[in-house]
Amino acid sequence: MADVNAKRVPPFLQKGVKPEDGGGDAQQPKEEIIEEPSLPVIAPSYPQIVQEEISMVFNTYNMAANLGPSSRRKREKGAGHDGTSTALYVDRRKSKVWNYYTKLGDAYVECNVCKKQLSFHNSTTTMREHLVRKHSIRDTLLSQLKDDQASEADYAAPENGIKRARQMTPENNLYHPTPCLEPRTDMILELVLEMIFRDLHPLSMVKDKGFGLLLGYLEPSFTLPSPAQLSSMLWHRYNVVKQHLEHYLQTAHSVVLCVESWISQLSQPYLTVTASFIDGEWRWARCILETQPVHENKGASDFGERLYTVLSEFGLSCKAVSCVIHDSLRDTAANSEQLQGAYGWASLCCAAHLLDLCIQAGLEVEQVQEALSAARGIVRYFQQDAKATCSLNSKLEAINKTKLKLVMDARPRWITTIEMCESLLDLKWAIMSVLEEHPKGTAAVQNLADHQWKLLQDLVPVMRTIKIATSFLREEQNVSISSLMPCIHGIVAAIGQQCEESNSVIKTVVGNIRAQLMQRWGISEDETVLESPAVIASFLDPRFKEMRFLSPTLRSELHRRVKNMLSQMFNHQSPPPASFWVPNSDYKAEGGEAGGQLPAHKDRGSGSQSQSMYDILLGKDPTESMPEIHQQLENYIVEPLCKRSTNPLDWWRSNEHRFPAVARMSRQYLAIPATAVLPDQAFAANESALEHRRAVLAPENLDQILFLHQNFDFLESMRNNSENRGRNLHIQY
Repeated sequence: MADVNAKRVPPFLQKGVKPEDGGGDAQQPKEEIIEEPSLPVIAPSYPQIVQEEISMVFNTYNMAANLGPSSRRKREKGAGHDGTSTALYVDRRKSKVWNYYTKLGDAYVECNVCKKQLSFHNSTTTMREHLVRKHSIRDTLLSQLKDDQASEADYAAPENGIKRARQMTPENNLYHPTPCLEPRTDMILELVLEMIFRDLHPLSMVKDKGFGLLLGYLEPSFTLPSPAQLSSMLWHRYNVVKQHLEHYLQTAHSVVLCVESWISQLSQPYLTVTASFIDGEWRWARCILETQPVHENKGASDFGERLYTVLSEFGLSCKAVSCVIHDSLRDTAANSEQLQGAYGWASLCCAAHLLDLCIQAGLEVEQVQEALSAARGIVRYFQQDAKATCSLNSKLEAINKTKLKLVMDARPRWITTIEMCESLLDLKWAIMSVLEEHPKGTAAVQNLADHQWKLLQDLVPVMRTIKIATSFLREEQNVSISSLMPCIHGIVAAIGQQCEESNSVIKTVVGNIRAQLMQRWGISEDETVLESPAVIASFLDPRFKEMRFLSPTLRSELHRRVKNMLSQMFNHQSPPPASFWVPNSDYKAEGGEAGGQLPAHKDRGSGSQSQSMYDILLGKDPTESMPEIHQQLENYIVEPLCKRSTNPLDWWRSNEHRFPAVARMSRQYLAIPATAVLPDQAFAANESALEHRRAVLAPENLDQILFLHQNFDFLESMRNNSENRGRNLHIQY
């Protein structure tokens, strides 16, 4: 990877080479790059170069704005450098190059795509080369060269353009009343395509009458594309983004595969495979790889083969995957054994799914089910009886509490159950009043008994504690599995204290939930806890590394195991990929060696020369690096704790040079998410727009639309973050 990165560095970033210095004609205009001479040139990293290559894909809206009629009118109203109007230039020029540039006076032009300013001396050669090299705009610019040359002459002599325009006729296809018609048409097509994959619309939307009327009014001359044409454009965009995502995935030290199971409205089951990893700049990344249908006749062995095929399509090896996160317990034992045996992948279940199972087990108590059933009956009555609903709303208006609404729970989403109970308790007095005023009310619905109201009142604090835990896991800095075990132990301790003075029913509910939590995550089994990736990830999180939920004996044992894991990682594994930097024996840092840490010992006397000769012959002695790795771990352990609001990736980005060996291990374990899908979706009370809209997509385009829907914004955010980081670094220098 290091060689590949070096080859991809643009020539003008190499030492001693100036921008646009290609030994060409001295009279040719050169691209102006405004920068301070004293500032050093910083070569971008591999991900930055990849993001530069797709800059054209992510600047659609900028181009649309510059190619729109309002923007053209603004340019026509502007004045030239000498005070004369530039409207003649806009009207007379025919070169397609000018569709992507704005003239700034007589000597400069500005690229509408990237806003870079270039020098202009009555020639569009540099402008054309900039578009091809930076934005891959070729087709519309390199065709009809004679038209471009003639247009440049017209631009230099406006009277020639007037004479030539009179000789042109629409029949000979050499004259276009609106020079920006073709780029504008292409841009509308691109925006229609983006609307489809950004908002998850089916391709058949272009055949809808309402959409046709709207677009026909806004752009009368535009012809709507057919679904087949859009499908071709969709595949092209998909292949472009997929290619660059493949390059970006090569920078990952390790990848976690997340598998989501879902069903469409046609009852067709699907699997969506997502990759989670931490890139070279310590940014947590999550990108969708593939969505494929599931056939019921396939067994557990097919699950591993599916994942292996997906990895192969993106150029990833089996060794790049550390574990697999799934959201279903169906055939879990068979899948886990098959993945571990055939591919060496650990298999973990989604934390949101396990938590839901634990709570459902706690709510299975008979008295609780009776109370919840009666509560649903009350909510259903008010939803179906308009007169009762009006009476309830009038009572709420009288006390200015119109924001309070009854909520019906949606099983198996337990968060909606607590919301239903909370809404009933808040409206208890109004509900009972309405039922008493309407004689049909007591006959149509069974009111909750006093002991049932009391049961719901005691149940809500317990459920609210668990809901607070889910809010904690939904925060950006707690996406990793490192936040899971402290959270689970906190739930076990908190709900245990809450039920001490409760009745026997609540104690039974809490006991069932706690037992399920301890069983699902192996809290009561010391050996199972220490082998859990979640516990190791918590130790590698600078906020939870004290491991307060473990006994002192287990902490010491955990430290010993992590020390052995570090030794195996650096002595028996293959060298890390070039994208992940690990200092070697030749690296010298300021104030020390090997990442800033002093080595355990230095060779002294005459033995140093013979020792270095042996190193050349046999390589570095593994035992010499062991003490340094262990010392890094000890230094990390005694490091002060971070605040709970700290993002652990930000901390490791700043301290990687101090603990390079521990950082490499942290990059692998902190990349494991707690949930198979995004936390906002995993712990949501209602179905998200993504879940609702993807269920109605046509099977033939579903994979490409979902792929672009998530990855387009993901890659764009990575590109923007890299640009901002590079800009800040440039300012610091």
